[in-house]
Amino acid sequence: MSGIQGKAAVVTGGTRGIGLAIVRALAERGADVFLCSRSPDDVARTVNSVGAMRGQRVTGATCDVRDYAQVRAMIAEAERSLGGIDILVNNAGIGVFSNVEEMPVEAWQATIETNLSSLFYCCREAIPAMKRRGGGYIINIGSLAGKNAFPGGAAYNASKFGLIGFSEALMQEVRYDHIRVSYVMPGSVNTAFGDSGEQPPSQTWKLWPEDVANVVVQLLEMDPRALPSRVELRPSEPKK
Repeated sequence: MSGIQGKAAVVTGGTRGIGLAIVRALAERGADVFLCSRSPDDVARTVNSVGAMRGQRVTGATCDVRDYAQVRAMIAEAERSLGGIDILVNNAGIGVFSNVEEMPVEAWQATIETNLSSLFYCCREAIPAMKRRGGGYIINIGSLAGKNAFPGGAAYNASKFGLIGFSEALMQEVRYDHIRVSYVMPGSVNTAFGDSGEQPPSQTWKLWPEDVANVVVQLLEMDPRALPSRVELRPSEPKK
């Protein structure tokens, strides 16, 4: 399985930021896309705007990826809607930053469940669908925080360190089923994620969401004999 044209793709957290850029990039290159988000209004708006703009089949569903039952229903609906699943991009994520002794237990649980457990849920359900298609590609959106710990980032770091271990183990499990697995580790990205919020592109040194989407596109378009299993992406000239 290689390329994007005519493929069926599922993107979690696909209504804003990096996820929205990935949805647009895949639709622009001829994929049919199924996206999900916790907000039904965001799903409807994105489906209408991207579908109308790109002329591709773009559908979606409301789904809290922390909930296995919801993920199971979402993946089943995606397979029915698209006729199969070739590509899964696990992008949904949150960031809660606090010292351990001050962090609410609920914040820890939400971070781990959104950023890590959801990968297991989505992959567990999507892999059989990919096998029925003869193969596929799973791309997990991580962070450089998966290798660089920092004070106040215990929950976020743990989730992104875990994403690396999960992705590398999964890559070895499914490679002979013609399913490739990669993970992308961006540095600072100009989105609403984080304390500073989104800034005008001309006024920021950060990566743009489209930069991460371009990496996803390049991975999908690479000849299947090669597997860049890990991609680190940094701003060229970060703030000093």
